[in-house]
Amino acid sequence: MALLSGMSFAQQHAPDFNAAQNEAVKFLGELVKIDTSNPPGNEVRAAEYIKSVLAAEGIPAQIYEFAPGRGNLVARIKGNGKKKPLLLMGHIDVVGVERDKWTFDPFAATIKDGYLYGRGAIDDKSMDAANLEIFLLLHRLKVPLDRDVILLAEAGEEGTTEFGIDFMVEKHWDEIASEYAFNEGGDVVEENGKVQYVAVSTTQKVPRGFSLIAHGTSGHGSAPRVDNAIAHLAGAVDKASRWEAPMRLNETTRRFFQQMSKISPPERAQLYAHIEDPAAQQKLHQTEPSYYSMLRTSLVPTIIKGGFRSNVIPAEAEARFDVRALPDENMDALKAELTRLFNDPAIQIVDQENAHQRPATPPSGLDTEGFHALEHAQQKVFPGVPTIPIMQVGTTDSSELRAKGVLAYDIGTVMDANDLKRVHGNDERLQIAGFGKFIQYLYAATLELAGAR
Repeated sequence: MALLSGMSFAQQHAPDFNAAQNEAVKFLGELVKIDTSNPPGNEVRAAEYIKSVLAAEGIPAQIYEFAPGRGNLVARIKGNGKKKPLLLMGHIDVVGVERDKWTFDPFAATIKDGYLYGRGAIDDKSMDAANLEIFLLLHRLKVPLDRDVILLAEAGEEGTTEFGIDFMVEKHWDEIASEYAFNEGGDVVEENGKVQYVAVSTTQKVPRGFSLIAHGTSGHGSAPRVDNAIAHLAGAVDKASRWEAPMRLNETTRRFFQQMSKISPPERAQLYAHIEDPAAQQKLHQTEPSYYSMLRTSLVPTIIKGGFRSNVIPAEAEARFDVRALPDENMDALKAELTRLFNDPAIQIVDQENAHQRPATPPSGLDTEGFHALEHAQQKVFPGVPTIPIMQVGTTDSSELRAKGVLAYDIGTVMDANDLKRVHGNDERLQIAGFGKFIQYLYAATLELAGAR
């Protein structure tokens, strides 16, 4: 009886998804045309556009600015209060572009061969457009809700979170406080035109970058010195690059590799099924470095500086490391282990200055209403493929929400490997038909999680 009731509820509030796709693509195109490259951001222009769309439907919205032009939009559809709110969120800033390397104007939202091209087409204005469309559908169809549904379009995600999620959490938490959140960060994985699985990120590694600084005596390059800073630094960089932090699986990554072993070709399936075998890990390191990065805290040298003339020995040399830590990593213990590894008093480990460091938090659970709602929605839209939890090796604004106790799940639209590599790259693009499917998926999950029963 409960199942029949649930089915009738969904059928009663079923939108015209063709119309929804067309409208959401229009929203996305308009948002892409608003250049919110960060820096400087100027996200308030995109926030004002979303506010105008909501106002035309009679929905009030508020824009909160940390600084002039750095706008964050919040709107709310009220439920009956039986359950705590659901937050639909996406950021409205984008990374910059190399215009001369784009085939199309990155801010023209060109549509060609079933794709919409433009900066932010995937990251993250597609999420904003989809969230806006879902929000409007709930309002237009007068869907009865057990939860308030909150719309958040935040500034500053691309490296300046003090203008966005940090500001909203610290100064306007009551406006966005929620039990669950759907955010960017997963995707619907497609190969050769066929969906393989739906990836939902439940946790993420956290940036904890540091520098190795070597000190020595400066002098003339013609007189070799045993305390040459560059030589000492080179040895430490080599040791750090070859060293591996301990491998640890959590609930998310253990499930990820278990499920991937069931749906992958035999050679890869063998690796995933024996992921705790060091030989399998090394093979993964060579062939799928992002999967390898899920296993342990990673240390990657990215910048090296030292010296100013070929005939002068510098007194100091520096190497910066992009460190992506597992959520439960003890960084003090890790740096102490590196110090023992270097065994060199000339080498100093210095944390990179970052006033707005992402918090490290436990994963959002796999046995919750929110995760199950995504699983059920996925089966309606992409039947026959699994929902697989992942740990992102990058970061999203979900980390700040998880630190406040919110169960945040990061999702995304249909993408193949070619689409994925364009994110933050040249000719970023969105598959329009896949985006329409993503809107159905997000609507079904929202309806199950927030709809009145």
